[in-house]
Amino acid sequence: MTPLARLLVERIRETGPISVADYMAECLLHPVHGYYITREPFGAAGDFVTAPMISQMFGELFGLALAQAWLDQGAPAPFTLAELGPGRGDLMADALRATRGVPGFHAAVRVVLVEASPRLRQVQAKTLAASGLTPGWLDRVEDLPDRPTFLIANEFLDALPIRQFVLSPEGWRERLVGVVRGDLAFGLSAPLPQPPDAPAFRNAQPGDLVELCAPAQAAVAAALRPILARGGLALFIDYGGWRSQGDTLQALRAHRFDPPLAHPGEADLTAHVDFEPLAALAPAHAYATQGEVLLRLGIEARAAQLARSMTGAQLENHKAALARLTDRDKMGSLFKVLALTRAGAPLPPGFAP
Repeated sequence: MTPLARLLVERIRETGPISVADYMAECLLHPVHGYYITREPFGAAGDFVTAPMISQMFGELFGLALAQAWLDQGAPAPFTLAELGPGRGDLMADALRATRGVPGFHAAVRVVLVEASPRLRQVQAKTLAASGLTPGWLDRVEDLPDRPTFLIANEFLDALPIRQFVLSPEGWRERLVGVVRGDLAFGLSAPLPQPPDAPAFRNAQPGDLVELCAPAQAAVAAALRPILARGGLALFIDYGGWRSQGDTLQALRAHRFDPPLAHPGEADLTAHVDFEPLAALAPAHAYATQGEVLLRLGIEARAAQLARSMTGAQLENHKAALARLTDRDKMGSLFKVLALTRAGAPLPPGFAP
């Protein structure tokens, strides 16, 4: 049993079962034993690899898409180029390198990273040092400046705490984390007097499980505030679906799936993103798979260009990275891209057929 598991068992015995959202928050952000506090999650030595770490093409193409959106909206200056949950800073570094040739873009840009971890801020500063642009950091999405904002968030929403609800013969019950024979275990609350008002609840059948992520809706609403007021675009890239249903809570430990209650504080906890309620927060949206968007943005041509200077294992790894990002049986179909903007703004690059 992990140190955090022992603390959670003691807490639950004293005060009663906790929600799945509370469990996720403790596992990821506990000030002493939380996953993001104690571990280096990224890369081969960590627990998972993100798309910007798989290939530079990911950040380059999405960076150029944001730059084109900036041009399409009249090249406002100054403007914010923001990233939520920037990890090691790879995506932003690749985006800034790719956009150096866009006239006026770097002169007008103000780079903002929403990152609460002091340790990761240091890593990001080193990664972005070669860009020649000094980023500013914010703890919260709500603190984004009031100016035109072009924003990207890759695998940010999936780590926000979810609540889970099950439709039983007696009505909706919330899934909780309790203690059974000394170990953490899932259980159900008493029937709820009033189920949450969300589309996924309206056509459910007995036995269905529905997830809600209020923090995701709050984060997206906060990201949209300067965009709807001043112009811009937000791109959210994550795994999930439209009106996602079913139990999607998962844990990753050393690049392998792990039971979500097995190693609290020592495994990454995530859930699939339900994009439908997030799209409803903006006057205009576009939605497609990651593979579709990257192919429309020209990833195959960029891959061919990079491949000219590669041979042997490097070339094979490059080809594998392209396939991993775009193939339907890999990240290409599992990951979706949601673009949000204000009414009347041009359709973002990568979404037109």
